[in-house]
Amino acid sequence: MSEFWLISAPGDQENLQALERMNTVTSKSNLSYNTKFSIPDFKVGTLDSLVGLSDELGKLDTFAESLIKRMAQSVVEVMEDAKGKVPENLLANGVDLTSFVTHFEWDMAKYPAKQPLVSVVDTLAKQLAQIETDLKSRTAAYNTLKTNLENLEKKSMGNLFTRTLSDIVSKEDFVLDSEYLITLLVIVPKPSYTQWQKTYESLSDMVVPRSTKLIAEDNEGGLFTVTLFRKVIEDFKTKAKENKFTVREFYYDEKEIKREREEMSRLLSDKKQQYGPLLRWLKVNFSEAFIAWIHLKALRVFVESVLRYGLPVNFQAVLLQPHKKSSTKRLREVLNSVFRHLDQVAAASILDASVEIPGLQLNNQDYFPYVYFHIDLSLLD
Repeated sequence: MSEFWLISAPGDQENLQALERMNTVTSKSNLSYNTKFSIPDFKVGTLDSLVGLSDELGKLDTFAESLIKRMAQSVVEVMEDAKGKVPENLLANGVDLTSFVTHFEWDMAKYPAKQPLVSVVDTLAKQLAQIETDLKSRTAAYNTLKTNLENLEKKSMGNLFTRTLSDIVSKEDFVLDSEYLITLLVIVPKPSYTQWQKTYESLSDMVVPRSTKLIAEDNEGGLFTVTLFRKVIEDFKTKAKENKFTVREFYYDEKEIKREREEMSRLLSDKKQQYGPLLRWLKVNFSEAFIAWIHLKALRVFVESVLRYGLPVNFQAVLLQPHKKSSTKRLREVLNSVFRHLDQVAAASILDASVEIPGLQLNNQDYFPYVYFHIDLSLLD
């Protein structure tokens, strides 16, 4: 499973034994794979500042998760012809996402732990905001190009009644630059080919004999040329319609056809040129955004643990990876049983109305006696 539970419990002897008990039970029952989740010692500051950070981190966590989902979707859309290779492009620091999460180490160089927590959070927020700004501008330019190309490609799809004919016809199919003659294109149902050949010359006066030629077909019919005098165009159209032959409105314009073909070539070339740089940018910045997101999870665990368990800072964070979806209910029962003694601590804390216990909702089934956060990587599949 690509799902992780990030929990923490006080680091005193009783709770370290509880964690050991949890590891034993979950291992024997094959419920989850558990690893320690290392979080550095941050500057705590005041409890009031932690309460404010708790709210800000919650919003930033949601924003970061939304951002990496959008980036993952952008990779899928850009790699439209190679979707099977998407996972190998969604990496964090060069490794797959599961490996990064299970072997997480705080990046001291990028986010110095000795700085005030507010500064660390501000650095993460600015980094993610910049990535989102760049994502919007880069994908907007690429998507506009892609849409224009798709619109041109759609013109060359469909049946003979709707598709463009500029890539089907050639100059040789038409009588051009004649004051009196014109070549029309007529769509004839397949069962009516014989009827067309027998009758087209007599549908109207002034139709040039033996001037018809089949130049294209689809599943329903064929596209025929016919040359006639300009003065009988309307009469010919009327008679053709009566016989279930459809005159397709099309006039050969060499300059327009050349312009369309050049536009298609230009768009294909531009898309090819943008593809590589955009995919490289997405890969690099998806990694950066994902790494930032997991650092945010670590910060949230730290802040919520201090607010829940108090000072001095003393807690142990553990990462659990449930083995299968069906075992999550049982895993939750094991955790709640092992750490049920923490309920008394939490309940006592809320007697003081001025103390906020993040995540504590006694009237809500989402309350857990331990600090808990969820990481779901399946949303990126």
